[in-house]
Amino acid sequence: MWQDPYTLLAIAGAICGILILWNIRLEMKMKRMLRGKNAKTLEDTIVSLDQDIKKLKDYANKNELRMSKVDHKLAETISNFAVLRYNPFKGTGSGGNQSFVAAFLNDKKDGLVISSLYSRDRVSVFSKAIKNGGSDFELSAEEKEAIGLAIKS
Repeated sequence: MWQDPYTLLAIAGAICGILILWNIRLEMKMKRMLRGKNAKTLEDTIVSLDQDIKKLKDYANKNELRMSKVDHKLAETISNFAVLRYNPFKGTGSGGNQSFVAAFLNDKKDGLVISSLYSRDRVSVFSKAIKNGGSDFELSAEEKEAIGLAIKS
């Protein structure tokens, strides 16, 4: 059966026909892709896209550096705060809840605490530097509570 020259010729013809159809199909796809363009403009387009990709990568790298600087600065800025009103003269009736403590801290628990003591005849304001949630100066219970609230916020 396979030794018959007409059968071998028919098989070879069928394979050639399939290859010709496949080639025609590829040519049609290529013409559709290059419609209105030539190889030179296609090459220019590819080069232009490559340059755009390089520019985008440079922009992304610069943005990454900028964002790391912003993150570093943001960690240093005051972002946590709390205000606590209280009566320092309990039972005497003077002052009421007009006194307050305000704590201003960054993410590293550094900042300051401002205390205001109000009485009928005067107002006193104090500030203390805070480093890592504590101070070199003695902190009152209200100041410690305000610092704790600021850390949680």
